[in-house]
Amino acid sequence: MTSQWNDSQPIYWQLKERTVAMILDGTLAEGDALPSVRTVASDFQLNPITVSKSYQALVDDGLVEKRRGLGMFVREGARRQLTESERQKFLKEEWPAMLTRIHQLGLDIDALLKTETEKEAGS
Repeated sequence: MTSQWNDSQPIYWQLKERTVAMILDGTLAEGDALPSVRTVASDFQLNPITVSKSYQALVDDGLVEKRRGLGMFVREGARRQLTESERQKFLKEEWPAMLTRIHQLGLDIDALLKTETEKEAGS
């Protein structure tokens, strides 16, 4: 995780989103422990309350569980849950805007997909 923060969203929310991304890309697997609040606060020079608030948001979303005396752990099924919710968010919020932009630029969707497929085949 990088320690750069932007001013458009609260830091606790950005930290939560970074943790979500780590779960989605497999950096944090189901059953893995999250770094301690103190470690994250120290590493990124954050207030421990900010880190706790971020972790609590993950608990509230059902992605992380607290284990008394042990810490916070990624819950079983968290990646599947995230993948489904992120797909829905993409289809509802991001894809319509992207499709509008594609049409504005006069791009052909089939040609774009063909180009991407050819790029992947060449890798």
